[in-house]
Amino acid sequence: MSCTDSAPKAATAPAAVAAAPAAAPAAPVAAAPVVSLPRINEPAPAFSAKTTFGPRSLADYKGKWLVLFSHPADFTPVCTTEFMAFAKAADEFKSINTELLGLSIDSIFSHIAWVRNIEEKFGVAIPFPIIEDLKMEVAMAYGMIHPGAGDTSAVRATFIIDPEGILRAMVYYPMTNGRSVAEIMRLVKGLQTSLKNGVATPEGWQPGDKVLVGAPVTVDDVKARLAAGLETTDWYFSMKTLA
Repeated sequence: MSCTDSAPKAATAPAAVAAAPAAAPAAPVAAAPVVSLPRINEPAPAFSAKTTFGPRSLADYKGKWLVLFSHPADFTPVCTTEFMAFAKAADEFKSINTELLGLSIDSIFSHIAWVRNIEEKFGVAIPFPIIEDLKMEVAMAYGMIHPGAGDTSAVRATFIIDPEGILRAMVYYPMTNGRSVAEIMRLVKGLQTSLKNGVATPEGWQPGDKVLVGAPVTVDDVKARLAAGLETTDWYFSMKTLA
């Protein structure tokens, strides 16, 4: 090697590459709470509870229809309008063998103060009991607590239970919108008519309107239906007037 030649350079080690920090494990996503709901045409969940009229249980209503309805809270505007409407319709409900029973996650003292306030400020007496459900036992059994709507308030749920304790209908409303008591009345009357006569009721049905007869399920049934003298539009659609 001549003196003019440069000495061979030592190989340069590649620069160390810093490892990227490990990503933190994703936080587990909490599962949405499961809301248990009762089932139509099955026994309604039994309950015993303190109310503004003393202790009440589902068994106390055997032999009568029951409208069990929850509301989010006492001393709230929408609930106040609903309670006044139920109170004004209470005599008509009684005339069709139907009792009313309210519920909220409030104390007896709050309920009493509220119903007294309604009578004082609006001149409407509340003639039905209201359940105190501080432990949410009845509310949970009936699926009245919906976490997406409010963790500790019952939504506007309505349950119609027949004289044998069978749940026949349930209707849920959000907290922001009041129920139609007239529609609940119509539904009770429709259910009573269907169970008594083995018929169905069409949209918007009112007592005295024609009812629907169930569709035939065999070829022979179709032939019999067409000859039955009903108001038949087609083999599956027949109406009649109840006596």
